[in-house]
Amino acid sequence: MKLNFKTLVKILIILFALIGFILVFGYLAIRLGLTKTSGIIDNQTKNFLSNPKDYPVFPLAHTPEWIVFRQAVSKDKIIIEKISSEAGIPARMLIALLVPEQMRLFHSNRPLFKKIFEPLKLLGNQNQFSWGIFGIKNETAQLIEKHLKDSKSPFYLGPAFEYLLDFQSSDQDQERFQRIINEGDRTYSYLYAALYLAQIKNQWNQAGFPIDDKPEILATLWNLGFEKSNPKANPSSGGSILPINNTKWSFGSFTSAFYYSDELIEIFPIN
Repeated sequence: MKLNFKTLVKILIILFALIGFILVFGYLAIRLGLTKTSGIIDNQTKNFLSNPKDYPVFPLAHTPEWIVFRQAVSKDKIIIEKISSEAGIPARMLIALLVPEQMRLFHSNRPLFKKIFEPLKLLGNQNQFSWGIFGIKNETAQLIEKHLKDSKSPFYLGPAFEYLLDFQSSDQDQERFQRIINEGDRTYSYLYAALYLAQIKNQWNQAGFPIDDKPEILATLWNLGFEKSNPKANPSSGGSILPINNTKWSFGSFTSAFYYSDELIEIFPIN
């Protein structure tokens, strides 16, 4: 079938008209936002921008001490997530507890920070009066172990937890010490800290005053010790004073400042 010149011109006109329509429609759709979809990243950005108070800037962000901490703790991500799952403690809460302990060490021992922690991007590991990266005292570690076995204690977590800290040798004191200060494998450092938090939470839940969503209170009770944990309706954040960057923080408030910030949110999100 042969097309005459007039018919061919009409077809071309119609074709160009369709192309023009499609281009104009596409332009209007983009301008009006009709092509946008609400994906995960868009939702996160929207929530972040609409609720800036939910993710304030951490006051130590971009400082040398914080850069070291970020890099060092990121290396332990797999261990932290494993312990978090075992103990039922959110990974971010566990990290929030570590923040004031490490920042206090970094700022109080500047020569050691400059000579060891900063160039090697390491967490500070204590081995004298307090042990490991969390600064756990021997008597605190012993109480954590005891509570795992004492079914009558308000800190008792149940049969599934009883054997988590069982010893392999007859010299329990030495084995405990080596567990917590082990720089090659920090599993026990994180485990002792996570179990402490779980035991405190259990005590308060049984008393009818849950503090699962109060990182500042959990951190305060970590800092003060088991003997200061007295469940009540309106607990206050506090603890020892941390002089950091010319600012005095309480242990609890400093923990909270990190927990609700945007720092490490991509690795350890708020659950």
